[in-house]
Amino acid sequence: MSVSELLQKDMAAIAISEPGGPEVLKLETMAVPQPGQGEVLIRVAAAGVNRPDVVQRMGFYPVPEGASPLPGLEVSGTVVALGEGVGPEWTDRKICALTNGGGYAEYCVAPVGQCLPVPDCLTMAEAAALPETLFTVWGNLFNRGFAREGETVLVHGGTSGIGTMAIMLGKLFGLTVIVTCGSDQKCTAAKQIGADHAINYKSEDFVEVVKAITDGKGVEIVLDMVAGDYVARNIECLKDDGRHVTIAVQGGVQATVNMAHIMMKRLILTGSTLRPQSAERKSLLADDLHNYVWPEVEAGRLKPVMDESFPLADAAKAHAHMEAGNHIGKIVLIVE
Repeated sequence: MSVSELLQKDMAAIAISEPGGPEVLKLETMAVPQPGQGEVLIRVAAAGVNRPDVVQRMGFYPVPEGASPLPGLEVSGTVVALGEGVGPEWTDRKICALTNGGGYAEYCVAPVGQCLPVPDCLTMAEAAALPETLFTVWGNLFNRGFAREGETVLVHGGTSGIGTMAIMLGKLFGLTVIVTCGSDQKCTAAKQIGADHAINYKSEDFVEVVKAITDGKGVEIVLDMVAGDYVARNIECLKDDGRHVTIAVQGGVQATVNMAHIMMKRLILTGSTLRPQSAERKSLLADDLHNYVWPEVEAGRLKPVMDESFPLADAAKAHAHMEAGNHIGKIVLIVE
């Protein structure tokens, strides 16, 4: 099939019929998207399932202007068509990509600067599980949190896709990693993945345990996806000149903190969300990953922790599985 014929055909995709539960994810037929300036068209092999997809489905994550309204922020697949300004060397490349939406489909477009090559040591399902977590953890733990070898980080949600990636990246770059999890089973899994310490937040006070682990000194960094009333407790865990990085607000968007405490300890409170960032910023993150992290991926030293795979048509089941909270690692949709 020629590129022109491909761009005129239809594809299967998962759309959000209305805000609601997993059942609002519907398999539909729609036109193959057209790659724009600086974009590639990808025949999707697999797509990662992430918490922002769930929040978007529920109606609480507005789609940025110009982005696809379809869920799906990361894919793996093969480049089958090029937008203006993309060199011919990209044709037929097997890549994984951070997308601006639209990953739950047979075809998806992505800026070429957000694409990374898939090495032979990864399956396409594994490759699809990498971009969103890698971009998020690298951009927040290392770029915004200034993580350095020898430091200690507290990571909430230790067995989530983000949490497992934070454990593995942290250990590769010389960090001591403390995580919180919701069960003893998950704590055991987190330690098997590489966490130095795992705290069951349902049966222990993580603030007190962190103080005990660190001999009362605290940690340099907190990577927080809870927010809400966790923020004040996280601040108690930070040592002087510590950094608090928020990447999600699962516990609420409002937090009450003692600003005098922050001033006296010289703390930095920061955070980010990935999807609304410009293509230029995401491309810079991709360059960082290619230079510093991809050698570890290509050597087989960094692979995502995989939970369960679902066919594209079963996206609703994949979302229900994520919301049940029992998964360890990444959930993916198999498309090709």
